[in-house]
Amino acid sequence: MATDTTAAPRTHTFLQVSIALQTLTLFLQAVSAGLLLSTSYGEPLHAVGARVMYGASMLYVLAAILAWRPGGGSPRPILHASVFLVLASIQVVLGIAHMPSLHVPLGVLMFGLSVLALGRMTTTRPAGRASFRA
Repeated sequence: MATDTTAAPRTHTFLQVSIALQTLTLFLQAVSAGLLLSTSYGEPLHAVGARVMYGASMLYVLAAILAWRPGGGSPRPILHASVFLVLASIQVVLGIAHMPSLHVPLGVLMFGLSVLALGRMTTTRPAGRASFRA
């Protein structure tokens, strides 16, 4: 007998993992920014981290699309992920242009938004799961 599986829990988990990865890369970017100011190896570390962070943002968009498509759920996570990818693009441009007065606050904003998205994702239950509260 075949086991009945649905795509919703897997895609929801993939979305959670992609947001967690994005949040982690943003935190590591903050750490590497501190190293950028204090060590000689901080600049290449921050540059590599920027590429990884941008890739994590693209993965978040992909995960949001995959989570929406099979179950026909709300497309709102796609909007959030797309806005975040735009912010990441602006962040990269500001970093390349050496504009720390805008680059640093935007990085803080992005980390805060990513933590909020992660918190929202971990507290919301995917469709089909029952909540047992007394």
